[in-house]
Amino acid sequence: MEYRKLPHGNEQISVIGIGSSALGAAEESEIERTVATAIEAGINYFDMASASARPFAPYGRVLSGCRQQVYLQVHFGANYETGEYGWTTDLDTVRRSIEWQLRQLQTDYIDFGFIHCIDSDDDLKKYVDGGIYEYLLQMQSAGVVRHIGMSTHTPSAASPIINLDAIDMLMFSINPGYDYSIGEFAFGNAAERMALYHQCEAKGVGISVMKPFSAGQLLDAKVSPFGKALTRYQCLQYALDKPGVLTVLPGVRGIDDLNDILGFCNATAEERDYSEIGTFAPREVEGVCVYCNHCQPCPQHLDVGLINKYYDLARVGDTLAADHYAKLAVKASECIACGHCNSRCPFHVDQVSRMAQIAAYFGQ
Repeated sequence: MEYRKLPHGNEQISVIGIGSSALGAAEESEIERTVATAIEAGINYFDMASASARPFAPYGRVLSGCRQQVYLQVHFGANYETGEYGWTTDLDTVRRSIEWQLRQLQTDYIDFGFIHCIDSDDDLKKYVDGGIYEYLLQMQSAGVVRHIGMSTHTPSAASPIINLDAIDMLMFSINPGYDYSIGEFAFGNAAERMALYHQCEAKGVGISVMKPFSAGQLLDAKVSPFGKALTRYQCLQYALDKPGVLTVLPGVRGIDDLNDILGFCNATAEERDYSEIGTFAPREVEGVCVYCNHCQPCPQHLDVGLINKYYDLARVGDTLAADHYAKLAVKASECIACGHCNSRCPFHVDQVSRMAQIAAYFGQ
């Protein structure tokens, strides 16, 4: 298992986490077995926004002996009083829900307390005016909440909050369909969504990824918006390559789904390669580097994807990007314009011209 450090903390977070939304359909023994197996495999990040109340007690029984090994993402606004998921902005209901979740999970603290499902300015106003945000801050001051985060599907709703330095983690939906403006939660165009990823990395806000398979649509050619199926490993790698992403949280229904996901850790580069999406991506995203490094190997040993990433980050105000670039063993100025990368780029990026621009920008 690979781990990535939370920028505003010391937590080392597994790049593969678990989304709990679908686990409620399994028997409690299956839920326990799935969570325990995930922890044994090195997964340490779990999102607790479930479709039902059912997974919480099994989680608690597993975590009672290993709570310090994992990080829980708990949502202030997810309500389970009926036994099924509900969304609420009523402060008293939120308090009862959080107290219930803590009891069920057999814990007295929350690693990541999330402002839940903010997709518009009006949503945020309800949380602030209703006192939920203040309650979350009080819980943080009391040491019950370690970090504050937010979940959203909308770049325009997330961007102002990130600029306020109010959160340490953002839960956002990332997959090729949404990024290319296809799907129910495909809010924001490709440029706006990529700008959000860069903003998160520049501000030190980690991203936990929801809906990496677009609720399974991308995995089935019959319902895929592209008319072609992708694999789980392609979707996971696609999300992990985006700036700011710390962990991807695929939903699992039980041990079989988990074992399939865990295969990603030992998958080959070819199995993870998602460059074929360049053949059916919309025309408006052509010419945009997505850091997939399908252009490799470079005869001059340039890490083309990383060079592009540092350049894009520097241009949106990341003050450390230039320092990261300066530490690269091989820089853009060493490009010999052979055109190998251009001929292999599935997104038709003119990397030869980009290397010249980047070398001029950084002065090397």
